[in-house]
Amino acid sequence: MELNLERPLLFFDIESTGLNIASDSIIELSFVKILPGNEQRIKTWKVCPWDYENNCQKHIAEQASDVNGVYDKDVADCPKFHEVIDEVTDWLKGSDLAGFNSAKFDLPLLAEEIERVRRYKHVDVDINLHEMKMVDVQNIYHMLEPRNLKAAYRFYCGGKDFDNAHTAEADTIATYEVLKGQLDMYPEKLKNDVNFLASFSGRAKTVDYAGRLIYNDAKEPVISFGKHKGKTAREVYRTEPSYFAWIEQGEFTLDTKRQFALLKEQFKKEADAAKKAPASEDQLAALKGKFNTKVEKTGSLF
Repeated sequence: MELNLERPLLFFDIESTGLNIASDSIIELSFVKILPGNEQRIKTWKVCPWDYENNCQKHIAEQASDVNGVYDKDVADCPKFHEVIDEVTDWLKGSDLAGFNSAKFDLPLLAEEIERVRRYKHVDVDINLHEMKMVDVQNIYHMLEPRNLKAAYRFYCGGKDFDNAHTAEADTIATYEVLKGQLDMYPEKLKNDVNFLASFSGRAKTVDYAGRLIYNDAKEPVISFGKHKGKTAREVYRTEPSYFAWIEQGEFTLDTKRQFALLKEQFKKEADAAKKAPASEDQLAALKGKFNTKVEKTGSLF
């Protein structure tokens, strides 16, 4: 079954230096963009992983190289992520996203790389991944037939294996084929609609990819860990604004820091606007009541 699309759906996969989102980096990024009408476009970048703070190439962990077959020497002469950021964002713009286990790893790591470009290269990257719908094909798979990408491909694509597993491009194309197979196999459970698929496979209602901030039923950002767990970010900003500075200085992902910073900016603007706003009728009535009480007690205005 071909995909029913109103806008492009961008399948993507990442190979990286390791599995720590806050400290590891992209070494290979592959996009397979499916346009309405199911035209397919493919783009893959090999990237030199860069340590912006120490201005040097990051080492690819041996365990990662054992899986993806990429070693430090293989990417030493490749462009750095900030050098391809314009091309990457051009591919991202106007699309929704899809991947296999991408909501937990690939998407947060892509967001982290973008934040590094913003922070260390001072580039205003014109993309907001949080605004894009995300279809996680692995989540659909686990919900409907709880297993990895190889098994999913074998199950949904006629019992065959695919070549070059653990290369970003092969994994990305396989993920696209698996989603089409899922739609064919479960027509009564799945809708051929990106809004439905993103909701069905979506991650929890988190503000940041690490899940340090989550939305409550009122769609208010709430702290999900530590001493303020369960409190709204707005309440914490009002009672302990220094907490936001602690987040900025702590060992959190750059995406988490950015989402806290955006909330801080929002809350500060709201507070400044409230100070400038004329008093409401209720506020004036309260002041009048307080004034009258004072006069009654003292019998004097002075």
